[in-house]
Amino acid sequence: MKRAILLVDHGSSRREANELLERLAEQVAERIPDAIVSYAHMDLAEPTIAQGIEACTAAGAEELVVHPYFLGPGNHSSSDIPRLVRAAASRHPGLRVRITEPLGLHPKLVDVILDRVDEAGP
Repeated sequence: MKRAILLVDHGSSRREANELLERLAEQVAERIPDAIVSYAHMDLAEPTIAQGIEACTAAGAEELVVHPYFLGPGNHSSSDIPRLVRAAASRHPGLRVRITEPLGLHPKLVDVILDRVDEAGP
């Protein structure tokens, strides 16, 4: 079964903020070369979630794992994104869709925070 991973953030009116998700998707794709990896923005920018799902299915995805690129389980990751994903995925009845939890608490996030603290200098 061909798997796709769709990373979803909020989206921004700032181009450089949106480009971060695109670069993250590229890095994920490098780690999992046999998967389809794409990205989408929930609001304010394209590709939209619907466009992201269309791109994944056009590339042959039979299974879609959506990852809300958010820190916590707020309304966007708990309600808005699942609603938008369900609506867009309904156009693809054979597509198996799962949605992950947001980033949440993870020891590797502590490492990232401490790296950022160190980068800020004394």
